[in-house]
Amino acid sequence: MSPTVASNRADVGRYVSDALRDRHFAACEAVYALGATAREEQDVNTSFGTTHVYRYGPADPRARSRTPVVLIHGAGSCSAMWYPNTPALSAERTVYALDTPGDPGRSVPRAPIHRPEDAARWLDETLAGLGLDRVHLVGASYGGWLALNQAHRAPGRLASVTLLDPGGLEKVGLRFFVWIFASLFATFAPKALRPRLAAWLEQPVLVVPELRTMIRTAVRAYRIRRPAPLPLTDEELSTVRTPLYLALGRRSLLVHPRRQVEQVPRLIPGARAEIFSDTGHGPWMDHAEQVNRRMLEFMASVDARTGHDPAV
Repeated sequence: MSPTVASNRADVGRYVSDALRDRHFAACEAVYALGATAREEQDVNTSFGTTHVYRYGPADPRARSRTPVVLIHGAGSCSAMWYPNTPALSAERTVYALDTPGDPGRSVPRAPIHRPEDAARWLDETLAGLGLDRVHLVGASYGGWLALNQAHRAPGRLASVTLLDPGGLEKVGLRFFVWIFASLFATFAPKALRPRLAAWLEQPVLVVPELRTMIRTAVRAYRIRRPAPLPLTDEELSTVRTPLYLALGRRSLLVHPRRQVEQVPRLIPGARAEIFSDTGHGPWMDHAEQVNRRMLEFMASVDARTGHDPAV
């Protein structure tokens, strides 16, 4: 557990009990085991509490000299959710996966970070604490809002931003919350029904036993105290100058993909946007091999263009 004591503030997320927290941590470890093995874990002190960070790294020293990747997970989860992505990404670059304070991971919050200016300060302090001056930032879902907010408010350390079916582009609608609750209830369905429900809901959680257990223990163990983030305005989006790649699921319930694949490149000069078929809110899981390849190609193109490619 992180050494810093959690806050008793009503607006800060917390674990219900030590016993449920430890049970959830055990479930998380089973999910981490599905991906790459972390080379190191550390806690970074910030003004908002401690941020727990997992570092993954390539064996090739030349690859370690490339600009690193920082991963920010979705709401209600932790950095274990990146298990389909850490092997491919960390084979090419050093990867840091953050547990966002206020979600059921190993970070220990003392103050909330849901205000946009606080979120940007938290992330900048975390990157500074890791000694990172230039990173490729990747965010999924709520983590996408955090990444997009950083590109708007504090882009100084960002080489690029990758958004995977992100928040921050549209107001979170009722259809998304209905899907979340339906998916949660489906985790209690009989085993024989789960594959059919997983296909209907486009929810891989239901057919990955370790992931299903992690989600269920998180719901029991942790109380999130955070409002849904507001989307950035067109004016705010138009301030972004960081190279940006947007990957959306064709049947996403968080955003309207066709609308955003047109709007984002129009508002953000040079932004790339792509829709992945046969998926909803989880292209990084449903099409992990393809998404991993796209992300690495995008990061390599940014580094080559800006003179940060060690091969040049």
